[in-house]
Amino acid sequence: MTISAFIAVALLHLMAAISPGPSVLMAARIGVTEGFRSGVAVAVGIGVGGVFWACAALFGLALLFEYAPMLLTALKIAGGAFLLFMAYKLWKSADEPLVQASDDTPPRSLISAFMLGLVTQVSNPKPAILFAAIFIGTVPATAGSGTYAALLAVVFFNEALWNTLVSRIFSMQKTRATYLNLKGWIDRAFGGLLGLLGIKIAAT
Repeated sequence: MTISAFIAVALLHLMAAISPGPSVLMAARIGVTEGFRSGVAVAVGIGVGGVFWACAALFGLALLFEYAPMLLTALKIAGGAFLLFMAYKLWKSADEPLVQASDDTPPRSLISAFMLGLVTQVSNPKPAILFAAIFIGTVPATAGSGTYAALLAVVFFNEALWNTLVSRIFSMQKTRATYLNLKGWIDRAFGGLLGLLGIKIAAT
């Protein structure tokens, strides 16, 4: 695999990671409600989820989806249902006051935050199709394990670093103060967007 092709894959994936979706929305929401520390754990979970779907594309799961479309449909419905559940929880708790946590004690464990990021990313099977489209034209059949490892590392760092940045922006004091003043409206907006994304994932 040429260096130019590798850079092209890295940039294409970075653009995909930056585009708004359930994972970016979750990183923003955790950053603003629970702070940067929990947000980083969520971002790492999102990065690991991205690696999962990249592996799926590299090792044939995307091809399996073509031959067994019902499997993809089932995964999309399950992922959409998870996002709709999260949307319902956000909407239901929109008017509840936010319990502020200290800097040293996040409101959820880092493992719990990591798992939230991972499940949010894995709940959307469409990245497997995206990765397949990117990899088919750029990764040669003769690519070795070193190339695969480098590609997976790029996927992880693109996802984790971008969502860490999102979480950092939303965890800033001014952003959090704005959130506290408008919590009901913002939580309903977050919930509504998550719900729409869940429906979109399940239906398309």
